[in-house]
Amino acid sequence: MKIIGLTGGIGMGKSTVASLFRRRHVPVFDADATVRALQAPGGAALAPIAAAFPGVVRAGVLDRAALRAHVLADPAARRRLEAIMHRMVRAAETKFLAAARRRGARAVLLDIPLLFETGGEARVDLALTVSAPRAVQIARVLRRGLPHAEIERIIALQMPDAEKRRRADAVIATGLSRHHTVRRVRQLMATHVFRPAPPARRPRRFRQPFSRRRR
Repeated sequence: MKIIGLTGGIGMGKSTVASLFRRRHVPVFDADATVRALQAPGGAALAPIAAAFPGVVRAGVLDRAALRAHVLADPAARRRLEAIMHRMVRAAETKFLAAARRRGARAVLLDIPLLFETGGEARVDLALTVSAPRAVQIARVLRRGLPHAEIERIIALQMPDAEKRRRADAVIATGLSRHHTVRRVRQLMATHVFRPAPPARRPRRFRQPFSRRRR
């Protein structure tokens, strides 16, 4: 089973690319969705987050804005949160991979924003980075309702786009057009996922040495 890693900064188009893989029936592990589930009411991450960041969990509900303010302002707080979440996300990823292998999946996609930051490229066969011009990136995130200053702080904390592109095995540009992105994804899938296996070699047949009949 081929394991493909997908990464990129905020607003770079990871969700769009992951959806294109899903449409081709490639199972996708979404690290962000896993984090949201772990931090939802009743989620396994709520108790350790409440202990590490007093006041951000109220009546069993996480105040995401308050937590974000903590980690954006304090590198030590960000490391505490990462220590809580990374272990849980990795456990969910391990279960996902085991289930995919049992189903006989030919390939899977791991959508992980911090793939390179956590050394995740060592556990994938192919590392893909999505990339778009900064203006496009910011415009996309503004549509989510985040203030411009906060977006700039988030981008500043992430690995630079140029470094992600340098480390990747392949780059998917998402800032040109959807058609261009779809074509690039199809090209990568044809090369790395659905490439037909080479034909089996026929066993060589050895002929018996020719011998003349005696008259």
